[in-house]
Amino acid sequence: MPYRRAFLLSALGATERAATLARLEQVMGPFPRHARGPVRVETLEEQQAPRWLRRKIRYESEPGCWVPAHLFLPRIARRCSPAMLCLHQTTRFGKDEPAGLGGLPTLHYARELAEEGFVTLAPDYCRFGEYKIDPYAMGYVSATMKGIWDHMRGVDLLESLPEVHKGSVGTIGHSLGGHNSLFVAAFDSRIKGVVTSCGFTQFAKYYGGNLKGWSHQGYMPRIASEYGAAAARMPFEFSDVLRLILPRRLFVYAPLEDSNFEPSGVVDAIRLAAAERRTVLRQPHGKHDFPDDARQDAYRYLRRWLG
Repeated sequence: MPYRRAFLLSALGATERAATLARLEQVMGPFPRHARGPVRVETLEEQQAPRWLRRKIRYESEPGCWVPAHLFLPRIARRCSPAMLCLHQTTRFGKDEPAGLGGLPTLHYARELAEEGFVTLAPDYCRFGEYKIDPYAMGYVSATMKGIWDHMRGVDLLESLPEVHKGSVGTIGHSLGGHNSLFVAAFDSRIKGVVTSCGFTQFAKYYGGNLKGWSHQGYMPRIASEYGAAAARMPFEFSDVLRLILPRRLFVYAPLEDSNFEPSGVVDAIRLAAAERRTVLRQPHGKHDFPDDARQDAYRYLRRWLG
């Protein structure tokens, strides 16, 4: 299946960008105003392999809140490497799946990218893996916004490492990790490239516009409480999220038999965002997964985009 490309490019001006982010915040809650000093990190264990060093760590995303994560440092001899934030799907394994310590072999992208020479960070999303916190008790309106903040602090951590080439950070994820990669890139302009596998569709094409699946405690409860879980009432769309990411690069894997995210809605979002020129869209036959050929294609583009 060839990659879809087209010829338009759009990027939001400062005023329109602020207004679009404000619409996301109506649903996700306000962006946190915590201090952004150096990230405190504790190393819990280490594992050495021929091509990488893995550190199980925890990093402090805000005072008293420690995010469990795996940090991979490649053994390929180079002074500074590109880095990837690697976000997991909905799985009890959390960060252990992208790290190759459990879950599906097709989703071990944090370990695989380390073998390709990237520094990678795979954190737990709140309420998954070892990260047993209640974001609502902490004052958040959604788990989504807590994830955005935690992931941005993960980028702070990556950019602080001497092994990382500052300005060469991307993000990758499947399903839950696929849309969380989009969300963090929408808020954090330091992210230069995004890989999203089975991560989104226009809300109107998500189960016929019934957004109940997006409204539970793991996502954005306001979708139900304020907007009746109805796509037509939502103040933002995934096309808006893509506009916020432009003119940065996107690799989108959206297989035609994905049961979660209707593939024509993916095309609609890219077209409505005028994002075709900056997007590589792969739509082969396949189900809700991230198979070997698609991952290898994504890695090739990441090497080109991040160096």
